[in-house]
Amino acid sequence: MNPSSNLPTSHPSRAATSVLLASLVLPGLAALAAFDPGTASAENAPEKTTVAAKYGHYSDSQPGWDRITVDAAQLYVQAPIAGDWSIEASGVVDNVSGASPRWHTQGTALSGASQMKDERKAGDVKVTRYLARAAVSASLALSKEHDYTSNALGLDARWSSEDNNRTWTAGYGYASDTIDNRSNGVNTAIDQHKNTHEFMGGVTQVLSPGDIAQFNLTRSVGSGYYNDPYKSFDQRPSQRDNWIALARWNHYLGDLDASLRSSYRFYSDTFGVQSHTLGLDLAKPLGQWTLTPGVRYYSQSAASFYLDPLVDAQGQYDLNAVRARAIALQAAGSKQSTDQRLASFGALTLSMKLSYALTPDTTMDLKYETYRQTAALHGGGAGSPGLAPFSAQFIQVGVSHRF
Repeated sequence: MNPSSNLPTSHPSRAATSVLLASLVLPGLAALAAFDPGTASAENAPEKTTVAAKYGHYSDSQPGWDRITVDAAQLYVQAPIAGDWSIEASGVVDNVSGASPRWHTQGTALSGASQMKDERKAGDVKVTRYLARAAVSASLALSKEHDYTSNALGLDARWSSEDNNRTWTAGYGYASDTIDNRSNGVNTAIDQHKNTHEFMGGVTQVLSPGDIAQFNLTRSVGSGYYNDPYKSFDQRPSQRDNWIALARWNHYLGDLDASLRSSYRFYSDTFGVQSHTLGLDLAKPLGQWTLTPGVRYYSQSAASFYLDPLVDAQGQYDLNAVRARAIALQAAGSKQSTDQRLASFGALTLSMKLSYALTPDTTMDLKYETYRQTAALHGGGAGSPGLAPFSAQFIQVGVSHRF
């Protein structure tokens, strides 16, 4: 649940809907990664068909102001084909409503933020060919909302050592996005485009009977329209490249009969944003139940062109002063943004997931996450000034069945 810097933010709803999809996968694979059927290893075709359905509700707020709500229904199917092949497909429908601030984190009274309602439909399909100690996959994806369309493809391969203790992964993803808000009567982004190429390599190593480690490195190169057309004076560079390093370690605690899963993610881009994410959760089986509490800490620096808010003599947000500064920077041709997602802040997420195995092939689950974002949580010192605290909650129920 990180509504910050490394996902598309041209539409007010995208920061909210991004929490419903995975953010660490190649373009074209996000919806598929939202499910974890766990039915097959990397080099073995699934023996059964898996069908999973999930429903999620997201809401966020700032002091005295309820902002965005999202209701999302998802469906996932994975099926074996001809022994050595499998096909996966997923679909999601997001219904988004609420308001988004125009200036920093100020409310509608100061910023003129408008109410909005939107629906996003997205789908992915992925085909995998399994070999003796390898697998090759290709995927296609489409996401469509009122003013934003994204088409994506992905290619990836993974292969294992002879003892199956080490698996290498390589992948490529491409996404082509189109932004057009003329139907909303705003007309600040008509037929604008953005293209992104991503390259990923990684290795997973079995360290001991109770330890598995993984490291992935991703390079993303993007160009095109990055402005937020719903924010006045929002002018961002037309190139955004980034590096993502992700390390995971899973450790089995024999005395507790539980699995401890830890992760660290480093992100850096040409906007000047750098972020660190630490995650930890514990999966504890209790008969047919599995209890998984988790915690995640996130901290990011501000973009080089992010504008801090200005206050008047009484310490109140000075919208006129901010507007005057933005006009002067725009006249000088300087990049600028008052988008809080490009500010410096920290965030803490607490989660709890409860799963119940009705049968060996049928599982139900319930997950709850609560998210708190403030400038004070920024690691290594104070974050950007004048940011109102930001809170969010996410609840998801799901069921999966194999046959």
